Amino acid sequence: MEFNLSTFILEIINFLILIWILQRLFYKPLLEAIAKRKQTIDQSLSDAKNLQQQAEQQLSLYENRQKLWEQEKQAALAALYQQIEAERKTQMDRLNADLEQEKQKAKITLSRQQQELQQLAEKQALQNGARFAGMLLQKSASPELETQLITLVIDNLTNLPEACRLCLQMLGTKKSVPIKITSAYPLTVDIQQQLEQKLGSLINSPINFQYHQDAELIAGLRIDIGAWVLNANLQHELIGFAEIANAPE
Repeated sequence: MEFNLSTFILEIINFLILIWILQRLFYKPLLEAIAKRKQTIDQSLSDAKNLQQQAEQQLSLYENRQKLWEQEKQAALAALYQQIEAERKTQMDRLNADLEQEKQKAKITLSRQQQELQQLAEKQALQNGARFAGMLLQKSASPELETQLITLVIDNLTNLPEACRLCLQMLGTKKSVPIKITSAYPLTVDIQQQLEQKLGSLINSPINFQYHQDAELIAGLRIDIGAWVLNANLQHELIGFAEIANAPE
């Protein structure tokens, strides 16, 4: 085979044209596509890195918020426990105060009931004593006992209080002073004279003595001088004793 220079040159030219065509139509667009692909990949990697950084920041923020929320929750629970404990203490103090108040009320009520029972027992004892004393005095009443009572009256007429003396002296302005003497038993003349003498020494006016008998006096005297009354009899004493027994508290 003979070497043909022109053919060789044409082959070289064709090869160069092919390379130019390949570079122009295929290699350059391929490089541009590769460059664009690489730029897209780099941009995707950059975006992914940014997203990862953002995700890490969000995760860190979430963890911080979770820690803060946990701290707030613990603080809220501690505050709630303190509030519950304070409320429990307040309610317990109030309950203890109410119990103490009710205890004092019950104590006062019990003391009052005891006093009422004691007063009722004392009143009943006084009433029983009054009835017993009345029965005893009625059985022991006699003219001799009345004479002793009258003797005491006559002895004490000279020792009357000043107010009684003034009251009797004021009666002296009248012309005649009526004096009513009531006894349980008939009075002897001697006792009548003693009474008239003692009363006459206290009143400087004529005296009109009136004698009456009343068995309800049991024993003793009742002397009525106008509005002034002198009781020295067992009936009056028993009435006074009964009034004390039946007196309201």
